[in-house]
Amino acid sequence: MASTAGAVTTPRTRPSRQKRRHGGLTPWLFAIPALAVYIWFLVYPAFNSLYFSLTDWDGLSPGYNIVGLDNYKAMLNDDVVLKAAINNLIWTVVTIVVPVVVGLALAITLNGKVRGKPILRMLFYTPGVLPLVAVASIWGWLYNPDYGAVNEFLRLIGLDSLAQPWLGQNSTALAAVMVPAIWLRTGFPMLLYLAALQGISQDQYEAATMDGATKSQQFWHITMPNLKPAHYIVLALSLIDSFKVFDLIYATTYGGPGSATQVMGTWMYFNVFQYYQAGYGTAIAVVITVVAIAVSIPYVRSQTKEHDS
Repeated sequence: MASTAGAVTTPRTRPSRQKRRHGGLTPWLFAIPALAVYIWFLVYPAFNSLYFSLTDWDGLSPGYNIVGLDNYKAMLNDDVVLKAAINNLIWTVVTIVVPVVVGLALAITLNGKVRGKPILRMLFYTPGVLPLVAVASIWGWLYNPDYGAVNEFLRLIGLDSLAQPWLGQNSTALAAVMVPAIWLRTGFPMLLYLAALQGISQDQYEAATMDGATKSQQFWHITMPNLKPAHYIVLALSLIDSFKVFDLIYATTYGGPGSATQVMGTWMYFNVFQYYQAGYGTAIAVVITVVAIAVSIPYVRSQTKEHDS
């Protein structure tokens, strides 16, 4: 009898329909304000831009015509777009590879036994927080062909033949602009790699040392695998940032000389605000956005897989 009584259990009460409904709506009530802001300031402008990219709007007059994909077809025959795309590709490769490699080397160095670590970290990271207009002014002065520090230094060490207008000729303009970009972007990967290095257990290195592993073997088999999440973040953000390049080039060379330093961002700006071809310029902006989204997809997918696992 006792066992029978013990086997009797109280039936589980189901939540009422009102409670279930309230619980289902509550998250949405909290999300609606943020969702409204997101739609109004991001989704709506994005679709609006996509719409205007299908028109011949000049950016000023209220009237315009729907031209369909004509703006996108015109991009295929635009020599400046081709030059800008090539410059974007060169810019992307150089301003990602060099800062990442240098930033990783600095992070490994500063993670070791080095005096004045806080000061060194601040010095290497400070360029990344400077206003781009100020950076452009600084490097514009350094590159000045008459009294700039770069040419003056070359003359001082007897290399007068190398002194030249770095920003004023096609052969050197793009490389000259990429130097301050590398200077700006090195601090960010250094900081992320440094944080990741400090999270690696020293027990792994001690065990590898006891097994006779060299420093090089420890780097490739311990350090690099543990830095994989940091690699994803650095590369994804650097890729997206490289396709959005505008400020530094606009403030230093204005896309010149000719189209030597023209990139998609500056060519989009000139078409919209100087040539009054807002429809065509918006089409360029749409292409930039699509490319930026496409290169970020592998990062998002990898992060999702790691989170699910």
